[in-house]
Amino acid sequence: MPAIPQKIALIQMTMSANSTENLRQATRLLTAAAKNGATVACLPELFLTPYFCQREDAANFDLAEAIPGATTQELCRLARSLNLVVVASLFERRARGVYHNTAAVIDADGALCGVYRKSHIPDDPNFYEKFYFTPGDTGFRSFATRAGRIGVIICWDQWFPESARLTALTGADIIFAPTAIGWLPAEKEIGQRQHAAWETAQRGHAVANGVYYAACNRAGFERTADGDGIEFWGQSFIADPMGELLALAPVAGEAIIYAEMQPRVIEDTRRIWPFFRDRRPELYAGLPRVWNDA
Repeated sequence: MPAIPQKIALIQMTMSANSTENLRQATRLLTAAAKNGATVACLPELFLTPYFCQREDAANFDLAEAIPGATTQELCRLARSLNLVVVASLFERRARGVYHNTAAVIDADGALCGVYRKSHIPDDPNFYEKFYFTPGDTGFRSFATRAGRIGVIICWDQWFPESARLTALTGADIIFAPTAIGWLPAEKEIGQRQHAAWETAQRGHAVANGVYYAACNRAGFERTADGDGIEFWGQSFIADPMGELLALAPVAGEAIIYAEMQPRVIEDTRRIWPFFRDRRPELYAGLPRVWNDA
């Protein structure tokens, strides 16, 4: 990882039904972040479109595209022109009938470092992702970039401690979590508890793994023609390796938030809390098989 501090930016967006306009908006916000000194920036989950997984509709597969493809080519050109590392979540068409929820990591020289494909796929009311996405096969990974070694997990992945731990074990110094999470109208009365649980779980990943952690959410209310809709709760945030919030976006509207990633903080935190040193992998071998049926 570079020895100098890196400036992280999260791009919180609201999405229209026009993918061209959404890409234009993302370009404008990424450009603003770079002009403000950011060296790495992350966009929300599936930023090109409204959250189409609110209903099962085969026509939505037409929204997918290849990676590399038109959008990644445009983002690569932009990253190179801005000298900015970019993390972008896209609906990937891998083959006929095979689609993924995929994050592309683009280095500051415009090179596509690689992709991470979402591993955990939810299936809940208004979040019918199993209809659209094949579970990812990349495994948990990180990428060497000019801004340091970057790991990515996507939305539902962020609830699983194994996702963050395995990503950190590949050498990631920061984990980005592009996401699309919010309240359903019927759940709004317990909304604050839901949000608090979401934030707490992820700040715990930062602590348990001694990494910077950045969750990038969308904002605004989105409704399909025949659904109740989702109020995305925004509140994108960046936490340091002790779980302290360094930056927090508002609930509503677009925003760019920033925080400085200090390599020395990672080193010092892991010396104080040497969780990796004291791991006992030989005791964890049964983890995939342990299940209490009582």
